[in-house]
Amino acid sequence: MTESTQTTGTPLSKIKVLDLTRVRAGPTCVRQLADWGADVIKIELPPDGKEDLVGARHGFDFQNLHRNKRSLTLDLKAREAKEIFNKLVGQSDVVVENYRPDVKFRLGADYESLAKINPRIILGSISGFGQDGPYASRPGFDQIAQGMGGLMSITGEPGRVPMRVGIPVADLCAGFFCAQGILLALIEREESGKGQWVKSSLLEAQIQMLDFQAARYLKDGEVPVSTGNDHPTGIPTGVFPTSNGHINIAVAGRVIYERFCHAIDAPHMITDDRFKSADVRSKNRVEMNAAISAITATATSEHWIQLLNEAGCPCGPINSMDQVFADPQVQHLQMGAPVDHPILGRFDVVNQSIKLSRTPSSVRTATPEHGEHTDSILAELGYDGEEISGFHENGVV
Repeated sequence: MTESTQTTGTPLSKIKVLDLTRVRAGPTCVRQLADWGADVIKIELPPDGKEDLVGARHGFDFQNLHRNKRSLTLDLKAREAKEIFNKLVGQSDVVVENYRPDVKFRLGADYESLAKINPRIILGSISGFGQDGPYASRPGFDQIAQGMGGLMSITGEPGRVPMRVGIPVADLCAGFFCAQGILLALIEREESGKGQWVKSSLLEAQIQMLDFQAARYLKDGEVPVSTGNDHPTGIPTGVFPTSNGHINIAVAGRVIYERFCHAIDAPHMITDDRFKSADVRSKNRVEMNAAISAITATATSEHWIQLLNEAGCPCGPINSMDQVFADPQVQHLQMGAPVDHPILGRFDVVNQSIKLSRTPSSVRTATPEHGEHTDSILAELGYDGEEISGFHENGVV
């Protein structure tokens, strides 16, 4: 490991990861491991002029996904490359891939093949719909999983077309869950001494993220529908107009509802037959929202945010992205992490939301250039300069 990527003192500093992933779900998983100190080797195809599906290497998306990694180019279909890969597997703790389920077997990157080389190896696999079953061979894509997994049926305004959410939530959560599974497998390995196969999929991740909406159906048979900006069960919760924009207000439970009514100088809404209980507020949601909107529209967003929060009623702005990162609390939390790139200069990437008091995550290095560390990694494996030159000439790396 080069001096710039030293990770001593970080939670995963002793863990070595081989990253076979591309696009988003897989790189998201590996980024979690890299940010917490794992030595990640990103294995990429030798130069062919093609770009990853998340855009150009120097673009914002690629740079955010692949920081804290080293890059090795390797054509896994070549015999000599396979020997190099097997050496790396023998020295590694984790391999992560998000090929279609059958591809890993053709490349010899399936769990059984890896475990023969290194019984302690952990394989993390992310797929669209699972490693087996009737849809296993289908190509996975975030929006498809959002639709199949029920999210689009509960997103958007009532009576309008189904709506995707504004981030690739199925991709991201599949990556996060796979990283969690890998960490669990690493902990278990301390007892058994053996690795195992960790699996996640976009479809499973999306369904787990439905949480209480899925539980409504599984327990009570109630099929949720879209409710726009209104919370499906906590009322009044939603978006309300002000004299200079809009705000979010979230009122749940009797105590907060009464605080809210007093704060907006509408104590009569506590005893109004249309609004006096959660059940009737749900039935009269449209009337209640109209009554609240007439009041909030008389003053600025800043006025209501301060007044309601001081009264103990959750209320906040609806920020554009520039406003998010200008927010003093967001700046205090350091959610933009600076990184220095030798070509692009200094810029911020999205920081981790988990904070550990003694061994924090860190953005140590920018996303590497394509194959930037190929020669140094091969040298670490014991190959000499002549052998490495031969690999380059033959298109192995």
